[in-house]
Amino acid sequence: MTRTGTVLLAALALAACAPERQVSGRALYQDYCLSCHGASGRGDGPAAAGLDRAPADLTGIAARNGGTFPTTRVMSVIDGYTRRGDRASVMPELGVVLQEGPVVLYDAGDGVATPTPANLVALANYLQTLQR
Repeated sequence: MTRTGTVLLAALALAACAPERQVSGRALYQDYCLSCHGASGRGDGPAAAGLDRAPADLTGIAARNGGTFPTTRVMSVIDGYTRRGDRASVMPELGVVLQEGPVVLYDAGDGVATPTPANLVALANYLQTLQR
């Protein structure tokens, strides 16, 4: 068995043993995003006025991507992976916070199920519901 296969099997075993816990993307949004992006996701949260740059309008992510919601790219931005080293960004890296809790297998469409924090997937899925 390959190293990747062994890691995947270990992740599956751990996930199978973990107690089921429902992750709420809406609750995560309220905890970590609402203050800047607002209740509707349009970038009009109570903290937005105090920022150097306006928060992104999260309701137009799919529209800016040809009508398709880019879940993997969104998760990468939320995690902070795409912004590491960008000192101009006011968006906090939430990867460390969202790693807590269960892990799910996420397939980005390439047929490879990757162990991913359930909180990160739930938050991205919630953002998809905000699209206009």
